[in-house]
Amino acid sequence: MSVKWMLVALASLSIVSTGRAQDQKPSLPKGQMPDLGRPTKSEDALPPFNFDDYFLGKWTFEWDVPEGPLGESGRITGTTVYSVVEAGKFYRADTDAKGPGGAFTLHEVIAYQKDNKALSRFVTDSRGFSYLQLAAIGGDLGGIYNIFFDGSPFTFNGKTIRIKHALRLLSPYNYKVATSVSVDGGPFRNYGNPWWRKDAAASR
Repeated sequence: MSVKWMLVALASLSIVSTGRAQDQKPSLPKGQMPDLGRPTKSEDALPPFNFDDYFLGKWTFEWDVPEGPLGESGRITGTTVYSVVEAGKFYRADTDAKGPGGAFTLHEVIAYQKDNKALSRFVTDSRGFSYLQLAAIGGDLGGIYNIFFDGSPFTFNGKTIRIKHALRLLSPYNYKVATSVSVDGGPFRNYGNPWWRKDAAASR
């Protein structure tokens, strides 16, 4: 084979290999607002939130917490894995975390009422307490959804505690949680604003 034809063959092989590599790239998560092909209008309807498309998979988080009724101040890090029990209706979330007081886990049983734009979850914390939360789902035509969880009171270390979580789903890869805590019927106070970030490789 001449040098000329050898170079042509190598170039062709390189193009085919590159095409295959591009074909094998995993698809990236997409926002849930459809492409209307035009600017949005105030009368456009917000698409119902798709829990499966957004949450399922593995997430990592970091959370700086103040000293309070749930423990001492410091940083909590860990992972949360969302999985489906019955698609479109029931889910679970399991969190492994490590904080100033040591390692702990959370287990959530989640119910989603898509037509009512409502969620509920029962949270069991290995530190010795559990609570129920109800949430409404809102959003805007920019594709950002908000989930506002209000929690039932529970007793821990001799205190009556309530926890609220406001989730702001900013992109398919991350959401922010504004957490507030009330003690013995007092005002809700900020308990940190952690970020959850999706582990795309582990969620495929």
